[in-house]
Amino acid sequence: MGRQLRRMSQDWDRRARENARHYVATGQRAWSDDDFFEAGEEELRNHILNDLENICQGRDPKSMKVLEIGCGAGRVTRALARFFGEVYAVDISRQMVRQARLALTGFPQAHIFRNNGKDLSVVRRRWWHRFGMGGRIQLDFAFSCLVFQHIPSRAVIESYVCEVNRLLRPGALFKFQVQGYTDAEPDLDDSWSGETFSQEDARRLAQRSGFELRHQYGAGSQYYWLWFFKK
Repeated sequence: MGRQLRRMSQDWDRRARENARHYVATGQRAWSDDDFFEAGEEELRNHILNDLENICQGRDPKSMKVLEIGCGAGRVTRALARFFGEVYAVDISRQMVRQARLALTGFPQAHIFRNNGKDLSVVRRRWWHRFGMGGRIQLDFAFSCLVFQHIPSRAVIESYVCEVNRLLRPGALFKFQVQGYTDAEPDLDDSWSGETFSQEDARRLAQRSGFELRHQYGAGSQYYWLWFFKK
């Protein structure tokens, strides 16, 4: 796992230096600021605003603390910060984190960190620094889009899912997308083609990590969405 994480960090730093926005969202090679961040707002409309019953569960979004895994250059993070009360976002790439922090200038409710690519210890440390070692973070929602499809290790993905379970309050939702096209082959020497998940794989992942899989969409496709609710 250590070798894979180093490779992932190096690959995404290289991509960020080359053309961060393109590798975050490959629809364009030259994104304007307006178009790039509007694409993040579109993700919010497509995956958050149309699913508020599951995500907010009656809570005011401005009262909610949420997590994003794989924030890249801040495309979706910025949209999340406009809608929710507090956002914690992580990425394995130092170069991506630098760009995301610039994108979130003026959003003090957004906290962006470079993590180690497998867990969320940096978020816990930030919380303890603010509130003391006795302060126990409980997040209200976690989200990840177009990230796990690039992780070529099921162990790394499962580590993330278990970490999210530790930080969510009971009953809260982790909504995320994985590669569901099971004919795709993960490339352990590159962090572009990730591990694939079947419906049975997803069910077992939920069971092992303390979640209940209540909904799913897009099985067998690149955009396989999972709704994991913390038990």
